[in-house]
Amino acid sequence: MTSTAPSEVRPDPPEPHSKPAPAKATTPHDDGSLGEFGYRQELHRSLGRYASFAAGFSFISVLTTVFQFFAVGYAFGGPVFFWAWPAVLVGQLAVAACFAELAARYPISGAIYQWASRLSNLTFGWFAGWIMVIGQIVVVAAAALALQMVMPPLWSGFQLVGGDPSPTSASGAANAAILGVVLLTLTTLVNVVDNRVMSVINRVGVTAEIVGAVLIAALLLTHTERSPGITFHTSGAAQSGLFGALLVGSFTAAYVMIGFDSAGEMSEETRHPRRTAPRTILTALGAAGLLGGLLVLGGLLAAPSLTDGRLAVDGMSYVLTSSLGDGVGRLLLADVVVAIAVGTLAMQTAACRMLFSMARDGQLPGSRLLAKVDPRTGMPSGPALAVGAVAGALLLLNFASPEAFLALGTTCIVMLYLAYAMVTGPLLVRRLRGDYAGRGTDETGRPLFSLGRWGVPVNVLALLYGLFMTVNLAWPRAEVYDPAGGHWYFQWFTVLFLTVSLAAGAAYRMYRRRADHRSPAAPQPSGAPAGSASRAPDPASS
Repeated sequence: MTSTAPSEVRPDPPEPHSKPAPAKATTPHDDGSLGEFGYRQELHRSLGRYASFAAGFSFISVLTTVFQFFAVGYAFGGPVFFWAWPAVLVGQLAVAACFAELAARYPISGAIYQWASRLSNLTFGWFAGWIMVIGQIVVVAAAALALQMVMPPLWSGFQLVGGDPSPTSASGAANAAILGVVLLTLTTLVNVVDNRVMSVINRVGVTAEIVGAVLIAALLLTHTERSPGITFHTSGAAQSGLFGALLVGSFTAAYVMIGFDSAGEMSEETRHPRRTAPRTILTALGAAGLLGGLLVLGGLLAAPSLTDGRLAVDGMSYVLTSSLGDGVGRLLLADVVVAIAVGTLAMQTAACRMLFSMARDGQLPGSRLLAKVDPRTGMPSGPALAVGAVAGALLLLNFASPEAFLALGTTCIVMLYLAYAMVTGPLLVRRLRGDYAGRGTDETGRPLFSLGRWGVPVNVLALLYGLFMTVNLAWPRAEVYDPAGGHWYFQWFTVLFLTVSLAAGAAYRMYRRRADHRSPAAPQPSGAPAGSASRAPDPASS
């Protein structure tokens, strides 16, 4: 384990006058680039461009998320919810463009935490990382629940509990938790074994998902029952008015188009990350946005009925098996199962890298264990076990009430959106102050990805969009989060969860500061940002 990962959290030390000197490569997996930030290469740098793209695309996992949340978007928005898709895509592309710039300048695991710390200060960056990693763990749990949307329709034998497979029923929610725990056990095992095994599974899974998504979209769009004009209708929407339908209907697109930053999370395992990560962040989101939009449109046009209530309950699974026939529909559902499994694996991997990055800087409880990397596999097994255990525990909420499904889904989106805004916000401040260098070169002298003169307007759009969607998603709508009534805590679940998370984080930091003041000063870690600077210097501006 590197010497830069003590378990204590210390007060922010003063900003240094110079950055650490670059380190020379010390292992076959080390290209020396981490030395610029004071870190030693421990994770195995073996991922190429397609593997990096797969990391971002599989976190988004367009088949997983569209099949999981299509019914929610249609139930509350009606056919018009389709138009929330391009709006969300534009907003997230602005965020992704900002992240692409940062990935080129800070190719380090724990992207959100590292970026926010360097753009602002350690305390602000710590809370960004804390919110992000909790959101990532919740999204792992929410993704694992998606199996319930496809496995019982694929084969009734997968309904292990009760007879109603609907995720909004008591038996369906319980069965979703059981299937989810089985999946998390498998993904945790893969995240412990070897990053080459994980990379192969990711690449094969993403290829199968892309082929399946293209095939599903093509088949649906050639088996239509109505014209695209239906997307301008709000008939059947639970929300009154066009604006309300779009606001709640945007939940589907918002849930789908997150996690593209995972390509940045895997930077320490990616070859030539300064060139690779920016491209794969943008291409992963762009490909998922296009495919997802075609899937949503195809589902609306090919559904046998928009008024029988099944589309708002069973979603895309109902469209596939009803419109394409039982045999073809089940075959495509099997491909969706693969996508869900690989997507959950990618989400857990991203959360593991965030935990590892923060623990390496001594910023979490149990940092010594969480920062330990097996030199043979190049994998931090502690974070994998921690993420799997906590995500599995969250699945138990489904036994309490079926409303937990939507509560978990929207909560993880809010957490990630807020963490994203905690990066785009400080980045915009740095741009406006003129102390952010938008241009630079990599180790070979090639120019880094840069927004140039578009930096400020794109950054403004990214921040405003992120804050607006955070409020929209967290707004305690009773008809959305507690439709049956009697569960006020589900209506306020996202707000309560975020408040408790922030309070717990603040309490932990206060406790550690007091403990550090009572104990003798320990040597400062060399890794930025946690040990050497409250705001590390920007390599691109040096």
